[in-house]
Amino acid sequence: MTTLQGLIRRGIINTNVQFERLGYISSNIGNLNTNAYKAVRFEQVMDETGYLDGEVRYDYKQGAFMRTGRELDVALTGPGFIPVTSPNGDVQYTRDGSFKINNEGYIVTNDGYLVGDGIKVPVNHEGLRIKQDGTVMVIQKGHTEHQILGKIPVVQFQNYEGLKSVEGNRVIATEESGEPMLIKDHQYIGQGGLERSNVNYIGNINEVLRLNSSMIAGTRLIKVVDEMYQKSINLTQ
Repeated sequence: MTTLQGLIRRGIINTNVQFERLGYISSNIGNLNTNAYKAVRFEQVMDETGYLDGEVRYDYKQGAFMRTGRELDVALTGPGFIPVTSPNGDVQYTRDGSFKINNEGYIVTNDGYLVGDGIKVPVNHEGLRIKQDGTVMVIQKGHTEHQILGKIPVVQFQNYEGLKSVEGNRVIATEESGEPMLIKDHQYIGQGGLERSNVNYIGNINEVLRLNSSMIAGTRLIKVVDEMYQKSINLTQ
């Protein structure tokens, strides 16, 4: 038999779970224009006692291609991630291909992470080309043939759900994800464009509206039960 205290406790816990779900949905909406952002799903489950619980899952399906015309913008047109190395030497992984050249001439992310093993672009070049397999080439002034500078690597993981999301729209490998596996023969690099977020804006807005109604009903129920509980206490005094 469930007591009034139990009903209040369950109502509070379930409302907190719904608040947590609302936070993930709000994050999706807030990152609608973040390059290659992957939507988060908070799957709610109710156990046999009526308590809600949830599990966070990421939607790794590919976002739409957005053409920019910038020669250092690349979009992954297939599964996987580009390895990038922090100034501290930590290797992380991203699908955000809005790259630039740093003061030392290396191709880096917008926040300074080195792309791949380090691809240095000479100062005197007339054009930079990135092939679909990730090969980076330039033509230097006074030359007619392309010079190969390096290759942007792409890696995959055995279990994408095991990846851990970190700051900067990047992920890191875990024991659950397994070690990164280099894709040797691929055609996944699209130069001159970026991958858009895969967030379903309309779907997330609808989720917010439904969740808001559910939370209002839940808080009202807590209030009603609490009032009943207070009345029962007064009757015993």
